[in-house]
Amino acid sequence: MTHVVSENCIQCKYTDCVDVCPVDCFREGPNFLVIDPDECIDCAVCIPECPANAIFAEEDLPPEQLAFIKLNADLARANGWKSITKRKTPMADADAWNGKPGKLAQLVR
Repeated sequence: MTHVVSENCIQCKYTDCVDVCPVDCFREGPNFLVIDPDECIDCAVCIPECPANAIFAEEDLPPEQLAFIKLNADLARANGWKSITKRKTPMADADAWNGKPGKLAQLVR
């Protein structure tokens, strides 16, 4: 099992989670973070750190978010999605986007 970043991270990209990750499994895209399932050790320390409540253990992922399992895996291997190991400033309008549904169309790959 692994952990999965879900839709609520899109357009927010808070990075509090990367500071606590012991194996540096987060990858950064233009407006979203993903967890590399090949690197994640299922420690769960990132879950409480996410201000957007966007990280779930794979088995706890809400049914409407199941597509994010494959999306995390695919984007973790995508060209340009590099490892992120230090906290950065969230996106300028992160607080306005936090909690808004239907953000998948906003994802920049």
